[in-house]
Amino acid sequence: MSTPYPFTAVVGQDDLRLALLLNAVSPRVGGVLVRGEKGTAKSTAVRALAALLPPVETVAACRFSCDPAGPDPLCPDGPHGAADGAGARPARMVELPVGASEDRLVGALDIERALAEGVKAFEPGLLADAHRGILYVDEVNLLHDHLVDVLLDAAAMGASHVEREGVSVRHAARFLLVGTMNPEEGELRPQLLDRFGLTVEVAASREPDQRVEVVRRRIAYEDDPAAFAERWAGAEEELRGRITAARELLPRVVLGDAVLRQIAATCAAFEVDGMRADIVMARTATALAAWAGRTDVLPEDVRQAALLALPHRRRRNPFDAPGLDEEKLDRTLDEFGPQESEESQDSQEPQEPQDDPDPDPDPDGDGPGDGGPGGGGGGVPPQGGPEQRQEAPEPERPAGGGADGGGADGEESGAVAGGGGREQRPVAAAEPFRARTLSVPGIGEGAAGRRSRSRSEHGRTTGSRRPRGALTRLHLAATVRAAAPHQRARGRGGPGLVVRRDDLRQAAREGRESNLVLFVVDASGSMAARRRMSAVKGAVLSLLLDAYQRRDKVGLVTFRGREAEVALPPTSSVDAAAARLERLPTGGRTPLAAGLLKAHDVLRVERMRDPSRRALLVVVTDGRATGGPDPLGLAARAARLHAAEGTAAIVVDCESGPVRLGLAGELATELRGTAVTLDELRADAITGLVHGARAASTGGRAAPAARPHRDTGLPGRTASASASASTSADRAERRVA
Repeated sequence: MSTPYPFTAVVGQDDLRLALLLNAVSPRVGGVLVRGEKGTAKSTAVRALAALLPPVETVAACRFSCDPAGPDPLCPDGPHGAADGAGARPARMVELPVGASEDRLVGALDIERALAEGVKAFEPGLLADAHRGILYVDEVNLLHDHLVDVLLDAAAMGASHVEREGVSVRHAARFLLVGTMNPEEGELRPQLLDRFGLTVEVAASREPDQRVEVVRRRIAYEDDPAAFAERWAGAEEELRGRITAARELLPRVVLGDAVLRQIAATCAAFEVDGMRADIVMARTATALAAWAGRTDVLPEDVRQAALLALPHRRRRNPFDAPGLDEEKLDRTLDEFGPQESEESQDSQEPQEPQDDPDPDPDPDGDGPGDGGPGGGGGGVPPQGGPEQRQEAPEPERPAGGGADGGGADGEESGAVAGGGGREQRPVAAAEPFRARTLSVPGIGEGAAGRRSRSRSEHGRTTGSRRPRGALTRLHLAATVRAAAPHQRARGRGGPGLVVRRDDLRQAAREGRESNLVLFVVDASGSMAARRRMSAVKGAVLSLLLDAYQRRDKVGLVTFRGREAEVALPPTSSVDAAAARLERLPTGGRTPLAAGLLKAHDVLRVERMRDPSRRALLVVVTDGRATGGPDPLGLAARAARLHAAEGTAAIVVDCESGPVRLGLAGELATELRGTAVTLDELRADAITGLVHGARAASTGGRAAPAARPHRDTGLPGRTASASASASTSADRAERRVA
């Protein structure tokens, strides 16, 4: 719709509106990251903000929006003088699509004109369009990492540098950066989170009256946008004037040493990394004071600034939920508040500590206030402030439990009511570790990531090809070689080279892609010894952490009892997978074939949704199978289905005890994959020690390691690595199973 939804008509979402307005008052705050579920007015509020910003004065015909009062001396369209003229235009809101290329973001050189006409023509990108306006990135967590890096670097430096094909271009790029994301679709890396100035958690209201008002206003807007906007024109104009007044007041706001001490103490108390948090808090507190019409910063400004600037900087690992302990914040502000200096100045006069004739106003900023755009600065109650602590619910005690083959190892300590076949309480995961790299063989063309090799626009140059569509990366040597044989026919007798469009060659590059890592986890009684399951969860958690760092999608299939279930459909949110893993109950039979078949169904559906994303199947099991006739034969046939489709597979062998059957190795053979032990998953595992242990188990002669079917970067392992298990014991265990 051409008429934007009015900013003042947004219902609720006080923190979101305040954070956007503070950046409108002081763009140096560093932008806003809005995290929340879908349908919570994130995009609506951002688009509405652009209509509130004052018009922008620009140099006439300047593609980079230079300010006539102080033009950029290095502007590519400059130098600008008084004769260039000036004009005013509305502030822009430029939207960066998730699928945008780097050339579209930073700009591109017109290589065809450069070669054919000898002109170094530069076409500005979205960063130039957003200069002195708003750059909005919806679903910023789905944006490719290299684009996020370029985007945040430009936002931090206030300029964009383009170095490409021998041409260097630099232009100003100062904009209000706003990103929105749904955490269910994956998190941003902590180092990227830190580059956003403020963050806000939004959620739909649970108050019926407020939800009714949202629906009423939205329907009225969609029925007649112009009439709806006219109803709110007065409130919009008032808010626009307040933003202008706050901008004019901002240079006169005084940030005293006592306030700076509170800011530094708060950042130190919450152990945030680096100094960016201190700087952002100082700028936010100053903007809050200007928004409230004051020239001095109060403790409540510092408190509100902390609630907006610190939650996303406290994450120590990807599975930490952002949040802030408000009680700890209040204690820190009280300890380092201005009353400490006042007491030291009046220490010559004895005072009763209980009778303060002039107590300080509420230093925590918990007093009343509407918190909306028209309220006081800093009185907005945070919606996503305190850190949520979720405890895994204990499973109900089963009424009865069947027999289970999981007691082969004689470990039943985790049963709820005795008996290895009963459901067991969830076990806490062991400490995660840095996992060894697992990769899919071959070269793919999937989404950019950090796991497997792929053909990509980013990475090292491996060759050349004819361009398919617009030329983006010129392979100069290949272009010259293609044009050289035709110079005489083209009438070129002197120096120089005549290059035509058919001669142009695109650089073929090889980079890294992300994969779908599907975990198939055995949660049966044979895996349910508490110590072993803790180690298994720690290993899977380590692999999830590795998947997070490599930007993979992950899925989780578990099997126990009589069936398998999809605990987590494929998603980019690995922290959701970690939460499901933490609550995973264990016990019951071992339907291995059902788990593999369920994984096959998940992969089949995912291939239809995203054909270019390749899958890596990680089966975490000891290889045992129980339930029904010939359970091992059924599991083998299910494994051969994956092998027939060429799915890369890893089997994490969780078998323990003095007698090992090597069933996980046999499963890996059927999958045409590789089996590794829990110890071999560690990145610091020493392969030589593994081979030495195998040699010792075969009487000093190294057991022939199976050749890995796929290049996973890990040593091959099959049932031959467990040759110490006797044939009679093998048969006995199969009968028990």
